[in-house]
Amino acid sequence: MKKVLPFLVVDVVLVVVFCAIGRRSHDEANAVTGLLTTAWPFLAGLALGWIVNEALYRNKSLPASVVPAGIVIWLCTLVGGMVLRVVSGQGTAFSFVLVAGTVLAVFLLGWRALYALASRRSAAR
Repeated sequence: MKKVLPFLVVDVVLVVVFCAIGRRSHDEANAVTGLLTTAWPFLAGLALGWIVNEALYRNKSLPASVVPAGIVIWLCTLVGGMVLRVVSGQGTAFSFVLVAGTVLAVFLLGWRALYALASRRSAAR
């Protein structure tokens, strides 16, 4: 668990940042409670993604890898988050799904790609 905890923390922080940016861009009030309301579906989807990745790949896929871990975690975060938003009565306009999918992909796949690049460069030295 010690090995993967930093990667999980990065994912959680990025999902919360995604939600905070969205709330800020719409000038929504109730900073803390509003952020929690917005974030919980995506954080639950993120947790699902980590569980699914572990169930499918059992130590064969590093959580910091883009493929397959990053893809699994990103898709579960997006789809799980949207499903939970619908169930909880929050909005899921098509444009929001597109923006959320894009931003979450940049965040959740982007740091993994940068990590892979940095790892390759340090291994080459």
